[in-house]
Amino acid sequence: MCAVIGAALKSPTPEQLELVRNVFLESRIRGMHATGLSYVSNGKVVTLKEPVPSPEFTPLSDMEQFINEDGNLYLIGHCRYSTSDLRYNQPIQINDKVSIVHNGVISQELPENWKDLYGYETETHNDTELINHTLDAGLNPLTEWADSSMAVIELHSDGMMFWYRNGKRPLYKTVLKNGNIITSTKDIVKRAGITTEPHRVSYDGRDLQPVV
Repeated sequence: MCAVIGAALKSPTPEQLELVRNVFLESRIRGMHATGLSYVSNGKVVTLKEPVPSPEFTPLSDMEQFINEDGNLYLIGHCRYSTSDLRYNQPIQINDKVSIVHNGVISQELPENWKDLYGYETETHNDTELINHTLDAGLNPLTEWADSSMAVIELHSDGMMFWYRNGKRPLYKTVLKNGNIITSTKDIVKRAGITTEPHRVSYDGRDLQPVV
């Protein structure tokens, strides 16, 4: 059980930035072992992560630093509940073009067997990285890992975001007038102080969302 977070907002107000910060703080209920985020800056995806719960995650003290040069916010985050290795926290990046946050299980095989089983040379022991390599190969994770459990948010260096799940993990979208906030559960939205009603993300495909 982990929390995934996404925020794609056009010209966010200080109040909205505080709401996004609140989403991180309230998401700690799903994972206290580590917190991380990725955002777009100068055409690249930048990732920050620390092995601490979200209230102790120092980057959240200055949300304005994550606003892109175009004035918009492109950001994903993760609160981790570790069931195995305490290293290799999320988000996971294998290049500066895309970053992934994921709740679920892609493979329960030992990491040293992944190359033989799946053909991917991995840098971490976090099975989320298998999603990164799937995307890098131009494949759809929902079909390539049909037997897995997943709720995923992708952040691309051009500011595009995908979010999707396969029905085995929860994921919610809250639509605001200037974009979207993605959370793992409905109650996180409410506890964060967002009054707009969230809607469960369908699981019939990858949902592409540019900032409006």
